[in-house]
Amino acid sequence: MPALTRDEARTRARLLDVHHYTVDLDLTRGDDVFGSTTVIRFTAATAGDTFADVEPARLRRVLLDGHDLDPALLRDNRLPLTGLTAGEHELRVEADMRYTRTGEGMHRFTDPADGETYVYTQGFLHDCRRVFAAFDQPDLKALFDVSVTAPAGWTVLSNAVTTPADPAPTAAGDSIPAAAGEPAPAPAENPTPAPAGNPAPDPGSAPAPAPVPTPASVRWRAAPTPPLSTYLLAVAAGPWHSVRTEHAGLPFGLHVRRSLGPHLDRDAVEILDITRRCFDRYHEIFEEPYPFDSYDQAFVPEFNYGAMENPGLVTFRDEHIHRSAVTDTERQTRAMVIAHEMAHMWFGDLVTLQWWDDIWLNESFAEYMGFQTLTEATRYRDTWTDYAAGHKTWGYDADQRPTTHPVAPAPEDVPDTASALLNFDGISYAKGASALRQLVARLGEKDFLAGINDHFARHRFGNATLADFLDSLARASTENVHGWADRWLRTTGVDTLTAEVTTETAEDGAAAPAEPAWRLTLRHTGTRPHRVTVTTYDHDSDHDSDPAAPPDPTRHTPGGRLTLRDRFTADVPADGDAPARTLPGPRPPLVLLNGDDLDYTKIRLDPRSWNTALGALSALPDPITRAVVWNTARDMVRDGELAPGGYLRAVRAHLPHETDLAIVQGVLGFARHQIADRHLPPPDRPEALAGLTAVCRDLLDRTADGGNPGLRLAAARGCLDNLTDPGELRAWLTAGTVPGGPALDPELRWRLLLRLTVLGAAGPADIDTALADDPGATGREGAARCRAALPDPAAKETAWNALFDSDELSNRLVKAIAEGFWQPEQRDLLAGYVRRYHPAAVAGAARRGPAIATVLGREGYPAHAVDEETLRLGRECLRRDEPVPSLRRKLDDQLDDLARILRARARVATHTTGHTSGHTSGAG
Repeated sequence: MPALTRDEARTRARLLDVHHYTVDLDLTRGDDVFGSTTVIRFTAATAGDTFADVEPARLRRVLLDGHDLDPALLRDNRLPLTGLTAGEHELRVEADMRYTRTGEGMHRFTDPADGETYVYTQGFLHDCRRVFAAFDQPDLKALFDVSVTAPAGWTVLSNAVTTPADPAPTAAGDSIPAAAGEPAPAPAENPTPAPAGNPAPDPGSAPAPAPVPTPASVRWRAAPTPPLSTYLLAVAAGPWHSVRTEHAGLPFGLHVRRSLGPHLDRDAVEILDITRRCFDRYHEIFEEPYPFDSYDQAFVPEFNYGAMENPGLVTFRDEHIHRSAVTDTERQTRAMVIAHEMAHMWFGDLVTLQWWDDIWLNESFAEYMGFQTLTEATRYRDTWTDYAAGHKTWGYDADQRPTTHPVAPAPEDVPDTASALLNFDGISYAKGASALRQLVARLGEKDFLAGINDHFARHRFGNATLADFLDSLARASTENVHGWADRWLRTTGVDTLTAEVTTETAEDGAAAPAEPAWRLTLRHTGTRPHRVTVTTYDHDSDHDSDPAAPPDPTRHTPGGRLTLRDRFTADVPADGDAPARTLPGPRPPLVLLNGDDLDYTKIRLDPRSWNTALGALSALPDPITRAVVWNTARDMVRDGELAPGGYLRAVRAHLPHETDLAIVQGVLGFARHQIADRHLPPPDRPEALAGLTAVCRDLLDRTADGGNPGLRLAAARGCLDNLTDPGELRAWLTAGTVPGGPALDPELRWRLLLRLTVLGAAGPADIDTALADDPGATGREGAARCRAALPDPAAKETAWNALFDSDELSNRLVKAIAEGFWQPEQRDLLAGYVRRYHPAAVAGAARRGPAIATVLGREGYPAHAVDEETLRLGRECLRRDEPVPSLRRKLDDQLDDLARILRARARVATHTTGHTSGHTSGAG
């Protein structure tokens, strides 16, 4: 089916002014389809032709201005509307629509834990046509009236307050008063669990009246919305377990499937506290009040993304409701997603992009505000360390691939919705947020927020472009924001800043300097201006040598302590190096660039500073500075400037002393999944896993007193992922605990069983037993993952067929099977499947659409197969097989990463063989 092009959208927007949608959905028509009736009122500016978007299972009836149109006119999900006259029109479309299992359109899920069914919509980016007929583009906003007929016992949620209206007729044709639904909201600030469906009768009441027939279904009606873009209309229905409260005069609600109700109840106070704090902070900094009549947060099953910013009804993946123990960093991540999505209520929902080239206006802003607001308004004060350690690298990696694009691409570079969908990536999120953070540092928060508020005031309930946004910032600031945008938002790639440090010495024949001094030159490779912080450090020799100094158990590090000597800011021009600067005193042992991580750039240290950093990394006092150094080491591995073994030695030396959870989790993840599994030659992998296991054992020893349960949990997970001794793992499984704790909750048990399965020490009977103990959706995914990981030819073939040949499995089960299938320990068994991968992925992606295509190109890719033959097969596929855009983008990225690793391996091998000097041999 053709994607909507930008030119088509512009033509349609010039012709139409859309006023109002009436959407009526019937969710009682069985497991496969639902009813959808849409009435659209619109005005044509002139006589002309256009089309509406709808993707039905069956198009029952179409009326334009009361006259029937032939449903057979529908082609490629476009309903032609020809011969429109200037003036008012009404389009009515009646259709049966398909439920999906891919997280697109109207997703339907039946919980294996209790048999209950839930549905929810995901209309982004062009999937609202799978739910209702629409003029589906972001700049044709309209008011919405939504009604939903749902099975009795269900609760329906939508963008506005939604309540039961009239019950639908019973099976006998009777009509009875509306069911009571859920209780009224609890008093403000006191979250109250609400039962799903209709309340049960009070068993103490007497006597019971004669039985009254209950309705087979109930009709729900949402309050009218303000103007919305079509992709933001949302409905979620099912027997939700709900917790409701009020805040600032608005109803707030949390909703989750019934089987997760106890876990929501446990976390509801924390989630609502974060929600209120973010809400209040946004009202402090935004002059425009929250623009909708309620704020519901629904944690829905099998969701493809972290969350979706539907106005008044944010949908989250229900993994954010934790069934098992999590680290505080993971709780912080959930809080950041809450803050991110709430920021969208203003930037994205109140003011919406005009076309998809400006998606960064939505995502970069929400990403920046999510981290910043969490820091300002909640107990989470180190969110930017988490950003540096685990999120910013997403942007750096994406920006060094051939598929990179500007944060704000030119409109003609996003010619249609298919290309737009590809730009929801590390550029639009991580790099864009980094650019905004730097812009705030330049403008100052006061001017930045003044510009934001001007933007909201000028475009409320409308659409806007990058030019509009920059104009508002320029009105509030004297900075050249348009020039900044040209350099930062319209360009691609990552600059590199390199510190060149020399000691001031006397010229020939001249007297030696009276006082010691040193010179710093910042070498710049790239095209952007930078304002970068320079920090210098000395060894804390007094503290290290003073036996009377109080002990610091968190800083017994191999390189001793470091203390800050100086901090200053340097401006680097766009097209050259920064002027050299002479500074007093002896040269510092460590000169670090961008230690506060406010800039977006790769950095390189001078050789002495790098040696100091490698020796004393965990002695740096600020966690965000340590994250910057770890990211530098990561960049150097990827660029072939640091041998993988050098990175692992740094991990072995410093991670046992690290106190920041985000750093521990980020470094362990890179060390395992990139260094051990990909960068190292396969014969070196066992030694790497043994080293990572030793690091995790050290962390377990350090946390044996129970004082840091999050760090201990991260260490336990690391042991379970890296251990190669099946006997030890089996003993832990039998005992039900890691020695000294933590106990094996469902997440840890499935993780341990997966490792045993990969090692060939657990079989189908073990998986069946685990599934019987945990029969819900997460257990089902865990079992699918483990079965795909079995080192057995028959099991692999079964998993392969489910992954690439079946169209029955949901998005989350496809993902679980893909995660289990490819295992570096099973290289020989998987060799034939590597050769089969590309044609199978192309065919599967073409059948199942963008969401599954993304999984097949990400989790489904044989990332362990780092060799020239895999690279050749992939490039041949791109030349010959014409994969759909979502898969092509993933394959482009995978192949570029593969080629980068092969280049890095070759460079490290050359340096090692040739005994050349520099970072690679010195640290490798």
